[in-house]
Amino acid sequence: MPSFAADRSKSYVLGLGCERGTPVDEVRALAKQAMEIAGIGPAALAAIASIGSRSGEPAILTLSQELQITPVFFAAARLEQETPRLKNPSAAVFALVGCHGVAESAALAAAGGAAELLVPKIKSAHATAAIARILLQKE
Repeated sequence: MPSFAADRSKSYVLGLGCERGTPVDEVRALAKQAMEIAGIGPAALAAIASIGSRSGEPAILTLSQELQITPVFFAAARLEQETPRLKNPSAAVFALVGCHGVAESAALAAAGGAAELLVPKIKSAHATAAIARILLQKE
């Protein structure tokens, strides 16, 4: 897993989930809404994270390129490990992709074990977004 703790100015991870073929405008607007709720701008993002099955999704890749943030992707099994920390676990999502949430799980997985969910899942017609805050592990 990448470590984002090195750059203290980038303390947040945007988790995204979307249906295949979701328009980039929809994902962009949802990401903006999540950042507004969190009270942060794109410069505070250390990563954009999602499920591995969306690693080629044009909307996520385009947004990542626009924000100049390298996306990270996780296997469904890894995202499923985050289920106890989710605010909005979904049996329907599990049936579709093999984990109980994508946006929240991906944000938490990328932000690390001490992370907290700052913006629980928000939804648009075809996408979800969540933001986790990176916290340093206590020794």
